[in-house]
Amino acid sequence: MKGTLSPSLGNLNFLEVMVISGFKQITGPIPESFSNLAHLTQLALEDNSLVGNIPPGLGQLSSLQSLSLSGNRFRGQIPPTLGHLTNLVQINLKRNFLTGSIPPTFQNFHALQYLDLSFNMLSGLIPDFIGGRYLPNLTLIDLSNNQFSGQMPISLFSLPKLLDLSLNQNQLTGIIPVQVEGLKSLTSLSLSSNRLTGHIPISISRLHNLWYLNLSANGLSDPLPSTLATGIPSLLSIDLSYNKLSLGKVPDWIRSRQLRDVHLAGCQLSGTLPSFAKPDSFNSIDLSHNHFTGGISNLLANMSSLQNLNLSNNQLKADLSEIKLPDTLSSLDVHANQLTGSLSGSTGILNDRVSRFLEVVDVSNNQISGGIPEFREGLRLKMLDVGSNKIAGPIPNSVSNLAQLERFDISRNQITGTIPTSLGLLLKLQWLDVSINGLTGKIPNSLLGIERLKHASFRANRLCGEIPQGRPFNIFPAAAYLHNLCLCGKPMPPCRQSQ
Repeated sequence: MKGTLSPSLGNLNFLEVMVISGFKQITGPIPESFSNLAHLTQLALEDNSLVGNIPPGLGQLSSLQSLSLSGNRFRGQIPPTLGHLTNLVQINLKRNFLTGSIPPTFQNFHALQYLDLSFNMLSGLIPDFIGGRYLPNLTLIDLSNNQFSGQMPISLFSLPKLLDLSLNQNQLTGIIPVQVEGLKSLTSLSLSSNRLTGHIPISISRLHNLWYLNLSANGLSDPLPSTLATGIPSLLSIDLSYNKLSLGKVPDWIRSRQLRDVHLAGCQLSGTLPSFAKPDSFNSIDLSHNHFTGGISNLLANMSSLQNLNLSNNQLKADLSEIKLPDTLSSLDVHANQLTGSLSGSTGILNDRVSRFLEVVDVSNNQISGGIPEFREGLRLKMLDVGSNKIAGPIPNSVSNLAQLERFDISRNQITGTIPTSLGLLLKLQWLDVSINGLTGKIPNSLLGIERLKHASFRANRLCGEIPQGRPFNIFPAAAYLHNLCLCGKPMPPCRQSQ
């Protein structure tokens, strides 16, 4: 379906439910006539391309219990008239371009259970009335990815039914209040990417139902509460990355638990990688930007469910041929270490058995040698970055088997031979970097078939001949082609007849 919403829909006087969702070709504003739908209990206009302001007249729909306008292109402020919808149980305005503050009239939502205003450009303070006195029935609050500032109001922590609190990606300051223990039912708490300071309060240990805790990217400081060793009994996922924590080693209470996700990037950890008491429970581990040394094999022992592993920016020394990756792994990031060995061969990390589920591989900035392996059909790789190593030999023709590939970076190696024409079959490719190698011959015209390409660099090789004359190759900057033997044609100088 496409077009605009017809004002005549407002004449359906007895309509109780209107759901028009997932039509990216439906544009235009919400008709003012919708304010006539007095019997409407549910209005869902989600994931379309609607524009304009949210009509103040929607505040006349006194029977409305659920209002969702998420995933559109609405601008302007949230109309205060929405506060007249005193029967509202759910309001979802996420993923728009709304500005201004939360209207004071929202304190009238005494029945409200679900409040999602995430992914907008809302600002100001989080109002005091978002708490037990005015909105006692809230089970979800998501104000993430906005521009809210100031401190979290204490009233926020007097919501005994609240299950999910997401305030991440804002500009909140101050401490995490000790009153956080008042959220007795809380299962998920995300305060990441703010400007919070001070210590993690001891009282957070008393959240017996909490399974997801993300406090990353703040200014929280040592020490961690000792009560965490016995507190938060339901914890499955913890992220303390990028704070002012100097943990030294992974705390015993983390290593001994049956956890699903442990993210401790940038926590001043050192020594050898830890071993975990319940390795088969892990889904995701991020120990990047620390000071770990030694090998990787011990960490991976018996991690039969691991999907995401990030050990980048450490000082790890290991031979790739000695690393046995879990069969379940989909993302591997070990860039900026001191790894050696080869990608190819029966024991390489891209061998047939292991790579079934791999979608992301970043082994750049290491000391890896050997060649680029042959790729069989059916691989799911979306990103392959082997830049800044000592890899030699040609780009194999079988690179065309990586049909899902979106990012391919082999820059700063010793790769020779020509660019295979089969590279043009990677129709989903968005990023291509083959710079600073020893490639010869032409840039094949087959690459013109890659219509999604946004970035490419061929500089500092020994390439010659006419640059493919079509978008985007002839509109990339000249810097993408500099320092070759004799590349010519836009954006470089014109070719001579002999070329």
